[in-house]
Amino acid sequence: RQRASAGVQRWAAEKVAEQRLLWRLRRARSVRAFHPDDLSSEAATALVRGALTADLNRHRRWMVVHAAALVFATVVLGPLFLLVPGVANLPALYFAFRAFGHYLSSRGARHGLNGADWTYSACDALTAIRRLRDLPSADRMRAVEELAARLGLAHLTRFYRRTADWRA
Repeated sequence: RQRASAGVQRWAAEKVAEQRLLWRLRRARSVRAFHPDDLSSEAATALVRGALTADLNRHRRWMVVHAAALVFATVVLGPLFLLVPGVANLPALYFAFRAFGHYLSSRGARHGLNGADWTYSACDALTAIRRLRDLPSADRMRAVEELAARLGLAHLTRFYRRTADWRA
């Protein structure tokens, strides 16, 4: 049960972070992406473009699904909600919120692909984070603590404990 809860938390944190990134990307003129120093800038560019393309396609698809559900909730369920005074059509509001969120995310992904000027910078700390999985579990947290101290990230240890995939 604890692993399932941690998995759901990791998934939710990833989705929230992705959505915040895409929403902010809508207005960005120049963007700086950091990548592990053992990865070339060309490979990082391919990864970023691939992720943005996948995000664009996924958010467009879900925008259409939620817009269709909004129409259904408005046309079919709407009259039922009119029978109860003071009650809003909650399903329609939910689907409108979700469709609009996917619209904003797809705009951010599209702008990231076509409108933003990207700069790529190698970062040895990202390489160190990636190599944490290769360490024995006894040494892993000590390495995270050292990395947190080096980078000045007070909450990195707690974040890593909560989100790391401990099955690896």
